[in-house]
Amino acid sequence: MLSNKVRVALRILIILVLLFGFAVTGVYVGYNYVISQDKRFNALKADIEAGKYDIKGDTEGAVTVVIKSGDSTSDIADKLYEQGLITNKFLFSIISKLNGFDGAYVAGTHYLLRGFSYDELMYFLTLEPATVKVTIPEGSTYYEIKQILHKAGLNFDDAEFDKCMNSPNLFVDYEFVSQIEIKEGVRDYILSGYLYPDTYYFDVNASPESIIRRFLNNMQNKLYDEYYVRAERLGMSMDEVITLASVIQMETGKPSDMMLVSAVFHNRMNSDDESMHFLGSSATINYLVEIHGGKPSILHTDAELNYDSPYNTYTNPGLPPGPICMPGLDAISAALYPEPNCNYMYFCATGIDGGTAFATTLEQHEANVEKYRENWTKDPEPTPAETTEPTETSESGLVIIPDT
Repeated sequence: MLSNKVRVALRILIILVLLFGFAVTGVYVGYNYVISQDKRFNALKADIEAGKYDIKGDTEGAVTVVIKSGDSTSDIADKLYEQGLITNKFLFSIISKLNGFDGAYVAGTHYLLRGFSYDELMYFLTLEPATVKVTIPEGSTYYEIKQILHKAGLNFDDAEFDKCMNSPNLFVDYEFVSQIEIKEGVRDYILSGYLYPDTYYFDVNASPESIIRRFLNNMQNKLYDEYYVRAERLGMSMDEVITLASVIQMETGKPSDMMLVSAVFHNRMNSDDESMHFLGSSATINYLVEIHGGKPSILHTDAELNYDSPYNTYTNPGLPPGPICMPGLDAISAALYPEPNCNYMYFCATGIDGGTAFATTLEQHEANVEKYRENWTKDPEPTPAETTEPTETSESGLVIIPDT
């Protein structure tokens, strides 16, 4: 007859043996699960690389799942369940932990197929989301950029995008944004000018804020520290530099002419003659023409030249209240570093290969206009505001005002 102490000791021993057995079994099962898991996912990876799973939004049977930043495994399980891709949310969460995928799911738009196993669903959700390639040309306006993005397939809400563009408080972590002078009711979209023109890859369901941040990140990389130092030496804010750069960008597409165009504008703004402070940029008129539904042109009507807008540099001295387009690096550099020792005060389009003719005096400028005006053309269809005969001006320059 065993004593109580012996019986207790045996029971403890049996329990320890069982626990050890369970532990060994668990390790064995876990090890084999990991080995089999690696094989499954390596095989799946090979199939993907071989092009077996080229799933797009228009693929037959494709289901779109959008993971938002901060979504938990439980949130993702809910979305998959609602889409009919899984039948048991709890099981999905358990397998996700076993597979080590918790926290590895990538935010963005994913295309999945019905019939995928839980492992396949999880693996695809850890891959990079679906993106579209978008190229923004230099000189694009904010309105054109929205059209380009939509045409590429992005699904943002225009009103929300507009709101973000007028909410610089969302982006004050960027130095150049924090320096923008807010002019209520005067400036069109506050962040216009800062959506740097380049080639991007965007998630089709990216939020307006994330899209804008992608642009601003690129702009931040382009604005070197020396640019801020140079702007300060010129007595300009970075916002004024970008505004000037946007006008230069629209005046000429030739980098070789940009520094000369910049010199003309700097000379006029710094002139002792206050009448020269009116930049008379045709680019700003074309900006307003487009807003009014017209088409840009070299020649403008008197009505166009007298648009009641702070962006009209014929009727308002100095720079417009904000950028009129998205300038590229050449234009930004030209705004900061105009052609040195240059005394040009005027320029006009030659109408030949995008060329520009420069002049020091009004008489020289008028001679250039007379020389090249046969090369200029006016759009056959009048703009909505057209009520008078065109006034001679240049695509890239200064209007000839009879009483000047």
